[in-house]
Amino acid sequence: MFETIVWATDGSDAADHALPYLHGLAQAHGATVLVLHSREMLVGRAAGYPALADEEELLEKIRGQVDVLRGQGVDARLRVVAGDAPGAAHMIADVAGDAGADMIVVGTRGLGPIAGIFLGSVTHRLLQIAPCPVLAVSPPRAAAPRAAAPRAVARETAATAG
Repeated sequence: MFETIVWATDGSDAADHALPYLHGLAQAHGATVLVLHSREMLVGRAAGYPALADEEELLEKIRGQVDVLRGQGVDARLRVVAGDAPGAAHMIADVAGDAGADMIVVGTRGLGPIAGIFLGSVTHRLLQIAPCPVLAVSPPRAAAPRAAAPRAVARETAATAG
């Protein structure tokens, strides 16, 4: 079902969290993986410079991740595209369409829908314009002690009632 999967990564922890999902899908389907990093370039007086100061370090990290995927038997290749900031979602959608991708895998920061819209969520925009399904992997959540709270309230109520 999945012959070509795009993993869009900005080198963040959120993107890294999506990597095991990508790996599992690629191995299960024998898919080719296109690891895509979009370099957003500043416009105006700062034109021509990447939006992120640590861009070269991120690229080295991503190249290492591609090498690890290859070492695990995944047919993976890296593609870096550049465009005006903010335009990552459109760059990702365009590359996925050109590559005939069957799926795009991205990590999310876990922002709510309103915060994501106001902060310019790439994933939110990508879900609207992608030419194929998008697997948006949210960050791991801390285990909340939901079951413990009602018991504590019940004990406190019993202690104050007696």
